[in-house]
Parts: sequence; C-alpha cells; structure tokens
Amino acid sequence: MADDIVLAAETGRSTGSSASRRLRATGKLPAVLYGRGADPAPLSVDWRELRAALTTDKGLNALLTLQVGRKKTKPIVKELQRPPVRRDVLHVDFLAVDVDVAITTDVPIVIEGEATKVLREQGIVDQVLSALVISAKPDAIPGHIPVDVSDLEIGHTITVGDLVLPPQVTTEVDPDETVVTAQVTSLALAEEEEEAAEGVEVAEGEEEAEAAEARA
Repeated sequence: MADDIVLAAETGRSTGSSASRRLRATGKLPAVLYGRGADPAPLSVDWRELRAALTTDKGLNALLTLQVGRKKTKPIVKELQRPPVRRDVLHVDFLAVDVDVAITTDVPIVIEGEATKVLREQGIVDQVLSALVISAKPDAIPGHIPVDVSDLEIGHTITVGDLVLPPQVTTEVDPDETVVTAQVTSLALAEEEEEAAEGVEVAEGEEEAEAAEARA
C-alpha cells in the first residue's frame, strides 16, 4: 500500500449556504463523510491540503486517511461539487471504505501517443468512452487508464477488451464496447470527392479526344 495521505478534518461546522460561504472564505471547504453504516457526518477540511492530496498520480481516486480528532477513517472522494461556470470547489463528499473490500468506481480513460497514420490521412481520433467502470480494492484504483493510439489507423477502433488494466483491477463493461475510433474528416472526404470528380472529367476528355481523332 502506498504511503498514507493524511488529511485533517474538523467536526461541528454550521450547515447552510451562508455558513458554507463564510467557511470557504477562510480557506476551508464544507464536507460530508458517508459510508460504513454511519450517519453522514458534516466536516470541514483545508482546501489547500485537499488539493495537494488529490494531485498525486491517483488523482481523485486517491485513498486518503481522514484524521478527525483522534479517530482515523479511510475514505476516497465521492464527489467534488463545482458551480456550472467557475471551476472552484464548493463542497466535497467523502466515502468511507474498507481497504480489504473491492468497490466499483469510474476511472478516466486518457489517450496517450500520437496517431501519426491517422493524421497523415487527415483523419481524427474520436474518443467515444471517456471513463471506465472498474472494480478494485481502494488502494489499487488507478488514477487513470491509458489507451495508446500510436498504431491506430483510419477505420480502426480500440475497444474495452484492448485496454490494459492494472493488476487487481477488473471491469464488467462489454469488451466489444468502443473506446476510441479513427475517422476521415469531412474535409478529407470532400477532397477525395473532388479528386474523383476531376478524374472522371479527365477520363471523359480523353475519350472525347480519342473519338474526335477516330472521326478525322
């Protein structure tokens, strides 16, 4: 197991939108801890400390150690609530987990490499599936799942079955489900149609010239 990421939390915060705004003005975030059969517990955490905890290679799927007084709990971030326009965080929900029991969660799929063959033919790489539902013990959940498009060609697809999952990570998503596909752009199609039309015109011109020579 990776080194613990310890995050201090405080109890006894006031609830409500006005109280939450005042709390955020001090650099803290309103939070709620769910799970493990207990009632939801209102908390507050330092935003800078939380942001630092979530900037490891595990990202939002980092397994944290929440220190509340003398008590320690193992949660992951269930949700970061953000406003529709701005990207600042308004509230965080934690989910307490059992480190020995697998849980189901979404993990982002990240494209890696450069699809040179696709670009050479003026194609585009279309990512159809942006996240994969996986099952793993909390400390084995990856921050993301890479998909290498270096060898991708026009008309080809990469499916869930082609993904390389880390050890102890499984998924029940259909292995035939498309993750990434490569397509010809509308511009390239238009150029192909234009070239084909020009080819027809040239061929017709040559046929007319040959016919004229035959009549002469």
